[in-house]
Amino acid sequence: MAKEEKDMTFLDHVEELRWHLVRSSAAILVLAAIAFLNKDLIFNKILFAPKDPSFITYRFFCKVSQFFGTDGLCIDDMPFTFQSLAMGEQFSVHIWTSITVGFIIAFPFIIYEFWKFISPGLYENERNNAKSFIVISSFLFFVGVLFGYYVVTPLSVNFLGNYSISDMVERNIKIDSYMSLVRSSLLACGFVFELPIIMYFLTKIGLVTPDFLKKYRKHALVLVLILAAVITPPDIISQIIVTIPILILYEVSIYISKIVVKRELKRQKDA
Repeated sequence: MAKEEKDMTFLDHVEELRWHLVRSSAAILVLAAIAFLNKDLIFNKILFAPKDPSFITYRFFCKVSQFFGTDGLCIDDMPFTFQSLAMGEQFSVHIWTSITVGFIIAFPFIIYEFWKFISPGLYENERNNAKSFIVISSFLFFVGVLFGYYVVTPLSVNFLGNYSISDMVERNIKIDSYMSLVRSSLLACGFVFELPIIMYFLTKIGLVTPDFLKKYRKHALVLVLILAAVITPPDIISQIIVTIPILILYEVSIYISKIVVKRELKRQKDA
Protein backbone atom coordinates (compact mmCIF):
# COMPACT_ATOMS: atom_id res chain seq x y z
CA MET A 1 0.00 0.00 0.00
CA ALA A 2 1.42 3.36 -1.00
CA LYS A 3 2.41 5.84 1.70
CA GLU A 4 -0.07 8.48 0.55
CA GLU A 5 -2.83 5.87 0.71
CA LYS A 6 -1.87 4.93 4.25
CA ASP A 7 -1.89 8.58 5.35
CA MET A 8 -5.35 9.35 3.95
CA THR A 9 -7.77 10.67 6.57
CA PHE A 10 -11.45 9.81 6.84
CA LEU A 11 -12.39 12.99 4.99
CA ASP A 12 -9.88 12.10 2.25
CA HIS A 13 -11.62 8.74 1.82
CA VAL A 14 -15.01 10.48 1.70
CA GLU A 15 -13.71 12.86 -0.97
CA GLU A 16 -12.27 9.95 -2.92
CA LEU A 17 -15.60 8.10 -2.70
CA ARG A 18 -17.44 11.22 -3.86
CA TRP A 19 -15.43 11.40 -7.06
CA HIS A 20 -15.95 7.70 -7.76
CA LEU A 21 -19.70 8.27 -7.36
CA VAL A 22 -19.59 11.35 -9.55
CA ARG A 23 -17.83 9.50 -12.38
CA SER A 24 -20.21 6.53 -12.07
CA SER A 25 -23.25 8.83 -12.10
CA ALA A 26 -21.91 10.68 -15.14
CA ALA A 27 -21.50 7.39 -17.02
CA ILE A 28 -25.05 6.37 -16.12
CA LEU A 29 -26.49 9.72 -17.24
CA VAL A 30 -24.64 9.71 -20.57
CA LEU A 31 -25.84 6.19 -21.38
CA ALA A 32 -29.33 7.05 -20.09
CA ALA A 33 -29.45 9.98 -22.52
CA ILE A 34 -28.53 7.66 -25.37
CA ALA A 35 -31.25 5.23 -24.29
CA PHE A 36 -33.72 8.13 -24.00
CA LEU A 37 -33.08 9.08 -27.62
CA ASN A 38 -33.64 5.49 -28.78
CA LYS A 39 -37.05 4.94 -27.22
CA ASP A 40 -38.40 2.91 -30.16
CA LEU A 41 -35.63 0.33 -29.75
CA ILE A 42 -35.76 0.29 -25.96
CA PHE A 43 -39.55 0.08 -25.58
CA ASN A 44 -41.08 -1.40 -28.74
CA LYS A 45 -38.29 -3.81 -29.65
CA ILE A 46 -37.05 -4.86 -26.20
CA LEU A 47 -39.16 -4.03 -23.14
CA PHE A 48 -42.60 -4.57 -24.70
CA ALA A 49 -41.47 -7.80 -26.39
CA PRO A 50 -42.53 -10.09 -23.48
CA LYS A 51 -46.14 -9.06 -24.14
CA ASP A 52 -45.98 -10.64 -27.61
CA PRO A 53 -47.16 -14.30 -27.63
CA SER A 54 -44.40 -15.03 -30.17
CA PHE A 55 -41.69 -14.01 -27.68
CA ILE A 56 -38.85 -16.55 -27.70
CA THR A 57 -39.53 -17.73 -24.13
CA TYR A 58 -43.18 -18.52 -24.86
CA ARG A 59 -42.20 -20.37 -28.05
CA PHE A 60 -39.65 -22.40 -26.09
CA PHE A 61 -42.15 -23.46 -23.43
CA CYS A 62 -44.68 -24.25 -26.14
CA LYS A 63 -42.19 -26.58 -27.87
CA VAL A 64 -41.41 -28.24 -24.53
CA SER A 65 -45.12 -28.70 -23.92
CA GLN A 66 -45.66 -30.17 -27.39
CA PHE A 67 -42.74 -32.52 -26.85
CA PHE A 68 -44.73 -34.07 -24.00
CA GLY A 69 -47.87 -34.25 -26.16
CA THR A 70 -49.80 -31.26 -24.88
CA ASP A 71 -50.37 -27.59 -25.70
CA GLY A 72 -50.76 -26.56 -22.07
CA LEU A 73 -47.85 -24.10 -22.13
CA CYS A 74 -48.62 -22.57 -25.52
CA ILE A 75 -49.84 -18.95 -25.58
CA ASP A 76 -52.08 -17.53 -28.29
CA ASP A 77 -52.89 -14.13 -26.82
CA MET A 78 -52.03 -11.68 -24.05
CA PRO A 79 -55.47 -10.45 -22.99
CA PHE A 80 -54.49 -7.03 -21.69
CA THR A 81 -53.70 -3.60 -23.07
CA PHE A 82 -51.55 -0.75 -21.81
CA GLN A 83 -52.97 2.55 -20.69
CA SER A 84 -51.67 5.87 -19.37
CA LEU A 85 -53.86 7.57 -16.77
CA ALA A 86 -51.68 10.49 -15.66
CA MET A 87 -50.55 13.44 -17.76
CA GLY A 88 -46.83 12.91 -17.08
CA GLU A 89 -46.88 9.14 -16.64
CA GLN A 90 -45.30 8.23 -19.99
CA PHE A 91 -42.58 10.86 -19.63
CA SER A 92 -41.80 9.62 -16.10
CA VAL A 93 -41.65 6.02 -17.34
CA HIS A 94 -39.38 7.11 -20.19
CA ILE A 95 -36.99 8.89 -17.78
CA TRP A 96 -36.72 6.13 -15.17
CA THR A 97 -36.46 3.36 -17.73
CA SER A 98 -33.66 5.23 -19.52
CA ILE A 99 -31.80 5.62 -16.21
CA THR A 100 -32.23 1.90 -15.52
CA VAL A 101 -30.89 1.02 -18.97
CA GLY A 102 -28.00 3.45 -18.43
CA PHE A 103 -27.16 1.78 -15.11
CA ILE A 104 -27.23 -1.71 -16.62
CA ILE A 105 -24.97 -0.78 -19.54
CA ALA A 106 -22.62 1.24 -17.30
CA PHE A 107 -22.31 -1.57 -14.75
CA PRO A 108 -18.74 -2.61 -15.77
CA PHE A 109 -17.57 0.98 -15.35
CA ILE A 110 -19.35 1.24 -11.98
CA ILE A 111 -17.62 -1.94 -10.85
CA TYR A 112 -14.31 -0.52 -12.07
CA GLU A 113 -14.84 2.61 -9.95
CA PHE A 114 -15.81 0.47 -6.97
CA TRP A 115 -12.64 -1.59 -7.39
CA LYS A 116 -10.49 1.55 -7.59
CA PHE A 117 -11.98 2.72 -4.29
CA ILE A 118 -11.39 -0.50 -2.35
CA SER A 119 -8.13 -1.57 -4.01
CA PRO A 120 -5.84 0.47 -1.69
CA GLY A 121 -6.97 -1.78 1.16
CA LEU A 122 -6.09 -4.99 -0.68
CA TYR A 123 -2.84 -6.88 -1.06
CA GLU A 124 -0.68 -6.37 -4.15
CA ASN A 125 -1.62 -9.72 -5.71
CA GLU A 126 -5.31 -8.96 -5.14
CA ARG A 127 -4.99 -5.54 -6.81
CA ASN A 128 -3.48 -7.30 -9.80
CA ASN A 129 -6.73 -9.26 -10.19
CA ALA A 130 -8.71 -6.11 -11.03
CA LYS A 131 -9.40 -7.15 -14.63
CA SER A 132 -10.67 -10.59 -13.59
CA PHE A 133 -12.90 -9.06 -10.91
CA ILE A 134 -14.45 -6.57 -13.34
CA VAL A 135 -14.99 -9.19 -16.05
CA ILE A 136 -16.50 -11.80 -13.71
CA SER A 137 -18.72 -9.31 -11.86
CA SER A 138 -19.99 -7.82 -15.11
CA PHE A 139 -20.54 -11.26 -16.63
CA LEU A 140 -22.60 -12.45 -13.65
CA PHE A 141 -24.63 -9.23 -13.63
CA PHE A 142 -25.42 -9.38 -17.34
CA VAL A 143 -26.32 -13.09 -17.10
CA GLY A 144 -28.67 -12.18 -14.26
CA VAL A 145 -30.24 -9.39 -16.30
CA LEU A 146 -30.73 -11.75 -19.26
CA PHE A 147 -32.23 -14.35 -16.92
CA GLY A 148 -34.61 -11.69 -15.62
CA TYR A 149 -35.53 -10.65 -19.16
CA TYR A 150 -35.96 -14.06 -20.75
CA VAL A 151 -37.28 -16.03 -17.77
CA VAL A 152 -38.62 -13.99 -14.84
CA THR A 153 -40.26 -11.19 -16.84
CA PRO A 154 -42.19 -13.36 -19.34
CA LEU A 155 -43.30 -15.73 -16.57
CA SER A 156 -44.55 -12.76 -14.53
CA VAL A 157 -46.19 -11.03 -17.49
CA ASN A 158 -47.92 -14.23 -18.59
CA PHE A 159 -49.18 -15.14 -15.13
CA LEU A 160 -50.24 -11.68 -13.95
CA GLY A 161 -51.51 -10.58 -17.37
CA ASN A 162 -53.79 -13.60 -17.66
CA TYR A 163 -54.89 -13.75 -14.02
CA SER A 164 -58.50 -12.73 -13.48
CA ILE A 165 -60.90 -12.78 -10.57
CA SER A 166 -63.93 -12.10 -12.78
CA ASP A 167 -64.84 -11.62 -16.44
CA MET A 168 -66.37 -8.30 -15.41
CA VAL A 169 -62.89 -6.83 -14.83
CA GLU A 170 -61.13 -5.44 -17.87
CA ARG A 171 -57.37 -5.98 -18.10
CA ASN A 172 -56.10 -2.48 -18.77
CA ILE A 173 -52.62 -2.33 -17.29
CA LYS A 174 -51.00 0.97 -16.36
CA ILE A 175 -47.81 1.46 -18.33
CA ASP A 176 -45.97 2.44 -15.13
CA SER A 177 -47.04 -0.83 -13.49
CA TYR A 178 -45.74 -2.92 -16.38
CA MET A 179 -42.43 -1.07 -16.63
CA SER A 180 -41.89 -1.27 -12.86
CA LEU A 181 -42.30 -5.04 -13.09
CA VAL A 182 -39.78 -5.29 -15.93
CA ARG A 183 -37.22 -2.97 -14.32
CA SER A 184 -37.40 -4.67 -10.93
CA SER A 185 -37.12 -8.13 -12.52
CA LEU A 186 -33.99 -7.19 -14.47
CA LEU A 187 -32.23 -5.43 -11.60
CA ALA A 188 -33.22 -7.97 -8.94
CA CYS A 189 -31.91 -10.88 -11.00
CA GLY A 190 -28.78 -8.94 -11.92
CA PHE A 191 -27.91 -8.33 -8.28
CA VAL A 192 -28.89 -11.85 -7.17
CA PHE A 193 -26.40 -13.29 -9.65
CA GLU A 194 -23.68 -11.26 -7.90
CA LEU A 195 -23.97 -13.66 -4.94
CA PRO A 196 -20.55 -15.33 -5.52
CA ILE A 197 -18.84 -11.91 -5.59
CA ILE A 198 -20.62 -10.86 -2.41
CA MET A 199 -19.59 -14.08 -0.68
CA TYR A 200 -16.01 -13.52 -1.82
CA PHE A 201 -15.82 -10.19 0.00
CA LEU A 202 -17.73 -11.45 3.04
CA THR A 203 -15.21 -14.28 3.32
CA LYS A 204 -12.32 -11.85 2.87
CA ILE A 205 -13.45 -9.76 5.84
CA GLY A 206 -14.21 -12.86 7.92
CA LEU A 207 -18.00 -12.60 8.14
CA VAL A 208 -18.62 -15.98 6.50
CA THR A 209 -16.68 -19.23 6.07
CA PRO A 210 -17.25 -22.34 3.94
CA ASP A 211 -18.30 -24.26 7.04
CA PHE A 212 -20.80 -21.53 7.91
CA LEU A 213 -22.30 -21.65 4.41
CA LYS A 214 -22.53 -25.45 4.52
CA LYS A 215 -24.04 -25.47 8.02
CA TYR A 216 -26.81 -23.08 7.05
CA ARG A 217 -27.45 -24.52 3.59
CA LYS A 218 -30.99 -25.58 4.58
CA HIS A 219 -31.72 -22.12 5.95
CA ALA A 220 -30.37 -20.64 2.74
CA LEU A 221 -32.75 -22.85 0.77
CA VAL A 222 -35.69 -21.37 2.67
CA LEU A 223 -34.43 -17.84 2.00
CA VAL A 224 -33.95 -18.68 -1.67
CA LEU A 225 -37.53 -19.95 -1.90
CA ILE A 226 -38.77 -16.75 -0.27
CA LEU A 227 -36.67 -14.67 -2.67
CA ALA A 228 -38.00 -16.66 -5.63
CA ALA A 229 -41.55 -16.05 -4.41
CA VAL A 230 -40.87 -12.30 -4.21
CA ILE A 231 -39.42 -11.84 -7.72
CA THR A 232 -41.71 -14.31 -9.51
CA PRO A 233 -45.47 -14.83 -9.80
CA PRO A 234 -46.95 -17.13 -7.13
CA ASP A 235 -46.94 -20.37 -9.10
CA ILE A 236 -44.78 -23.39 -8.35
CA ILE A 237 -43.21 -23.79 -11.81
CA SER A 238 -41.94 -20.19 -11.92
CA GLN A 239 -40.50 -20.44 -8.42
CA ILE A 240 -38.68 -23.68 -9.22
CA ILE A 241 -37.22 -22.20 -12.42
CA VAL A 242 -35.85 -19.21 -10.48
CA THR A 243 -34.75 -21.24 -7.45
CA ILE A 244 -32.47 -23.62 -9.39
CA PRO A 245 -29.91 -21.05 -10.65
CA ILE A 246 -29.84 -19.30 -7.25
CA LEU A 247 -29.05 -22.61 -5.52
CA ILE A 248 -26.29 -23.25 -8.07
CA LEU A 249 -24.87 -19.80 -7.32
CA TYR A 250 -24.97 -20.62 -3.60
CA GLU A 251 -22.94 -23.78 -4.16
CA VAL A 252 -20.49 -21.80 -6.31
CA SER A 253 -20.22 -19.31 -3.44
CA ILE A 254 -19.22 -22.11 -1.07
CA TYR A 255 -16.49 -23.17 -3.48
CA ILE A 256 -15.25 -19.58 -3.82
CA SER A 257 -15.27 -19.18 -0.04
CA LYS A 258 -13.08 -22.29 0.26
CA ILE A 259 -10.56 -20.85 -2.20
CA VAL A 260 -10.41 -17.55 -0.30
CA VAL A 261 -9.85 -19.30 3.03
CA LYS A 262 -7.12 -21.55 1.58
CA ARG A 263 -5.31 -18.58 0.07
CA GLU A 264 -5.52 -16.66 3.32
CA LEU A 265 -4.12 -19.61 5.30
CA LYS A 266 -1.33 -20.03 2.77
CA ARG A 267 -0.48 -16.33 2.97
CA GLN A 268 -0.35 -16.47 6.78
CA LYS A 269 1.81 -19.60 6.64
CA ASP A 270 4.24 -17.98 4.20
CA ALA A 271 4.39 -14.86 6.36
